[in-house]
Amino acid sequence: MEFRVLQYFLAVTREQSISGAAQALHLSQPTLSRQLKDLEDELGKQLMIRGNRRITLTEEGMLLRQRAEEIMELVKKTESDISLSDNFIAGDITIGAGETDGIRYLARAAQNLQKNHPMIHMHIISGDSASVTENLDRGLIDFGLVFGNIDTAKYDFIPIPYQDTWGVIMRRDAPLSNKKTIRAEDLIDKPLILSRQAFQYDTFRHFFSCGRENLNIVATYNLLYNGSLMVEEGMGYAISFDKLINTSGDSQLCFRPLEPELKIGMNIIFKKYQIFTKATKKFLQELERIVL
Repeated sequence: MEFRVLQYFLAVTREQSISGAAQALHLSQPTLSRQLKDLEDELGKQLMIRGNRRITLTEEGMLLRQRAEEIMELVKKTESDISLSDNFIAGDITIGAGETDGIRYLARAAQNLQKNHPMIHMHIISGDSASVTENLDRGLIDFGLVFGNIDTAKYDFIPIPYQDTWGVIMRRDAPLSNKKTIRAEDLIDKPLILSRQAFQYDTFRHFFSCGRENLNIVATYNLLYNGSLMVEEGMGYAISFDKLINTSGDSQLCFRPLEPELKIGMNIIFKKYQIFTKATKKFLQELERIVL
């Protein structure tokens, strides 16, 4: 499978037609059609269904598009890292992270670094632990900020000296809003909105002492802002970390911590034996200086 042909394939998916892609690529339509047919023959799968006006991707075609986009991004990142001058430290630091107030430590490290190296830029890609570790394994990000236990056989890590506090986000007119803290028995019969990965954390499972099937889970989220909108619309109670959604002033929402208190720690993780660029190495050194 040639890199050039993957670029052709992505052009077709963008233009949604072979003729349009051929024009954008400055190729003849028969040449492009032949390249795509050779790609399908090589893979032994039909990648697209050719209609009168537009093409439609098959399931295998959609998978190839996703993988091809990841390959292009990785090639771009690699070219950028390699082309930097030995005497000039610059580049991108890409971090996958869940929503947490602990991001402040990463921002502090990046800000300190940029004072001496203003061409270093930090990029945060939000996601849950599953998407963060998947992107890390594929080489699409440099570091991951994850909660709870980590796979030390795959990753090295730096503990972040901060713990998030679990609690409940609810409307100010909700029946439980008059309580200072929320216990498990308060929530058993209530409509709950949970993080997709909440039950992967041991402390969370122990708090309820029961499985998901015993709770009234009406919705899930992977970004809390969406969860908070569901709460505002009256769908239920969102269980989340503190300090992520504004619940002060004239907000319709309020936050109540769980009782007994439930906290979870976090770590910056990176692949074992990872080769760092100058920028990522400097960032790691600055982060270690701040947190260790």
